[in-house]
Amino acid sequence: MGAAVNDHKVIVITGAGAGIGRETARRLLGDGHSVVLAGRRRETLEETAGERPGAVVVEADVTSSESVAALFGTVRERFGRVDVLFNNAGVFGPAASVDEIEDDAWREVLDTNVTGSLNCAREAARMMKEQTPGGGRIINNGSISAHVPRPSSVAYTVSKHAISGLTASLNLDLRGHGIACTQIDVGNAATAMTTGFGANALQADGSVRPEPTIDVTHVADTIAHIVSLPLDVSVPTVTVMAREMPLAGRG
Repeated sequence: MGAAVNDHKVIVITGAGAGIGRETARRLLGDGHSVVLAGRRRETLEETAGERPGAVVVEADVTSSESVAALFGTVRERFGRVDVLFNNAGVFGPAASVDEIEDDAWREVLDTNVTGSLNCAREAARMMKEQTPGGGRIINNGSISAHVPRPSSVAYTVSKHAISGLTASLNLDLRGHGIACTQIDVGNAATAMTTGFGANALQADGSVRPEPTIDVTHVADTIAHIVSLPLDVSVPTVTVMAREMPLAGRG
């Protein structure tokens, strides 16, 4: 069912070419919203968009503040406002512990997952504070790793703990401007990034065991529900995960 006219929103999704970003974009387009699909590869963004009405494809690199400013400049020119940002772009990086991580890999993960999220949140917040009516919603893609690390995942784990700090700061600094922020922590949604978990996931005790996964549509459904809420409702954090995945201590 499409969104009612007064429920229509302009939504920016980064990393919309695959995985959670793709599924969420398609769900929100199906709900009748206008969705700006952002990412580095136009071909994958266009695959996500298909012929769906309301889809706008914009090539952007979240690690570049100039590229992100241009992205939101396009949003402003096309729609005049932004109602929701889903900060979804991210990379896992190599499997490495603190004594193994290389400089380039560390920078890539932190630049994409943390600086990229900050760049997009900054531009979205500026628009949301200036537009009439003001306000909006920012949703940050966290992870179970924002709470408990996987073995040999120092860069990714640090980046997702930083997302928790970013989310908390956004909620504090922006709540007086009608802007609500959510961190969605996802555990084992079945995407290309988690392909190996269903067969051979490294555990905290050094063993390798399969882990359960969930269909990514359940994550998209959760985000769609948050998007549908009025702005006087805040959802600071939400976790969506496979019921039987090892969480506490990673098993």
